This record gives sequence, C-alpha cells and structure tokens, in this order.
Amino acid sequence: MKNIPIRWRFILRQREKKRKGKKKRREMQNEVEKEKDESTPLMALNHVSRVCRSVKESVEFYTKILGFVVIERPESLDFDGAWLFNYGVGIHLVQSKDEEKLPRDKDRLDPMDNHISFQCEDMEAMEQKLKDMNIKCMKRTVGEDSGGGGPAIDQLFFKDPDGFMIEICNCENLKLVPQNSIGRIKLPSDKHNPPVEMGTNGNG
Repeated sequence: MKNIPIRWRFILRQREKKRKGKKKRREMQNEVEKEKDESTPLMALNHVSRVCRSVKESVEFYTKILGFVVIERPESLDFDGAWLFNYGVGIHLVQSKDEEKLPRDKDRLDPMDNHISFQCEDMEAMEQKLKDMNIKCMKRTVGEDSGGGGPAIDQLFFKDPDGFMIEICNCENLKLVPQNSIGRIKLPSDKHNPPVEMGTNGNG
C-alpha cells in the first residue's frame, strides 16, 4: 500500500467501504428473511384469566370500574365463571376451588409486582372514578425527572377484589424502540378481534 499512489489508495479504500457496506446489507437482509421464516403465527392477546373468590363480586368490579361487558360463555364449560370483553381483550373469571392460591395481601401496592395494564385516554377522569368508588390506588409519574427530555408516563395502580394488581397508564406517550428483530413486530388490526354481535339481546 505504501508504494501505491495516494489517489489510488483513496479509490481502493472507497471500493473496500462499498464492498463491506454491500456485505453488511446482505447480512441484514438475510437476517430479516430468516426471522420471517421463524416468525410465530400469533395475532394478538385474546384474554387474561383470573381465579376469584367470588365471580359475582369480580364481575361487578370489572364491569363498573373498568367498563367490561359480560358475554355468553360456551355451554360446554361446566364450572362456575364468567367471560367479560371490551377494548379488544377478554377477561375470563373462574371460581376458585382453593383460596390459598389467591394473593394474600390485598392492600399492598407494588408497581414491581405482577399486573395487567390498560391504556387510558383520560387519566384524571380515571383517577376520579377510582376515588368515587373508594378504590385505593397508587399514583406515580415516571420519566419527568430523568433529564433525558423523554415523555412523562402517568400510572395508577390498584387491585381487584382478589388482590390481583391492575395498572392504568397513558403509555402511548412513550415511543417504542426495538433493540433488535424489528421485522418481527406485528401491530394489531381489526382482524384480530373475535366476531362480536353488536345487536341488542333484550338486556338493554
């Protein structure tokens, strides 16, 4: 390389950069194709199942507090329970046969504990609703003091009658940045929703 004129050294370096760039693009394309071949044929979350002490109390909670709607269960299910649906996701309640398996601490609120989260378009209204219904909740905002200029996320944490924790948030303010495998991300669409009978059934 030392005996090669400067002009040709520059040309050779440029060619080498292009060669490496093409190789990297081929490798990335091959990785994307490989991920497509190995993709999992899932569409969306269908339902969350909850074992409860009282199906009646849990139905009242999820319908009045979270706005779910009771739907018909298959007649083949011969155990006590209830199916609820709204917002594109179901809640399946099952009467507990062993209350020892249910959460023992129904009052302690820990954001780091297991929970399901619902996105909300009006956090203030939801917070007021919880207060009006005398539901104990924990409120916090994350992101506002990080100094990174990112959006603040508001969160409300509370528990259902059996001690399972629920979060309400405005997490749509947070941009999702995949660390890898971006080609495998599937966004939900109307096709993932089960058929819903929108006519009246005589129950109002």
